[in-house]
Amino acid sequence: MGIKTYIRNNFLADIKPYTPRFLQEPNQSLDIVSAWKGLELIIPDIMKRFNLKNDKCIEFGVEFGFSTVVFANYFSSVIGVDTFEGDQHTANKSEHYEQTSQRLAPYSNIRLIKSDYRDWIHTDHTRYDLAHVDIVHHYDETYECGLWAAQHSSCTLFHDTESFPEVRRAVKDIARTTRQKLYNYPLHYGLGILVDR
Repeated sequence: MGIKTYIRNNFLADIKPYTPRFLQEPNQSLDIVSAWKGLELIIPDIMKRFNLKNDKCIEFGVEFGFSTVVFANYFSSVIGVDTFEGDQHTANKSEHYEQTSQRLAPYSNIRLIKSDYRDWIHTDHTRYDLAHVDIVHHYDETYECGLWAAQHSSCTLFHDTESFPEVRRAVKDIARTTRQKLYNYPLHYGLGILVDR
């Protein structure tokens, strides 16, 4: 099913469908399996459409680093926060910080932090140009981490809005709380896009 058919059949009044005006491959990406594959093509469109600066990006939920490297193409500094131990929604449950660190070592603008998001958000008061939330796909965790991200960034992305109803519900509630505008890109498991009005 094409994106136009999807939008016509599944439009929700409180979520505006996101249709990219252009697709663009990043200069660098990782050749690994990732549920994020395909979303890398719309990041430049999002940045241009919402007039985002390209200084600071934070990502919660790095896993093996596919999306982290995508962001490293467009931002001067990318911080990736993850426990690197997987969760109930990931296939890999083993500790993989060292493996991911080595994979991302060639990217000097990426800084990985081995931490639970809860510990990080209580100490970080930085304002980011973009935040990405792709953690355990429960309502409470997505809401808590996502609300912090929305309050500390110009644009917040949420992966898996199509494949996990709890993620979609949390993102909708964050949009209501912050009064930000919510878009949804339905492909590749869904990407919620929350921006200041």
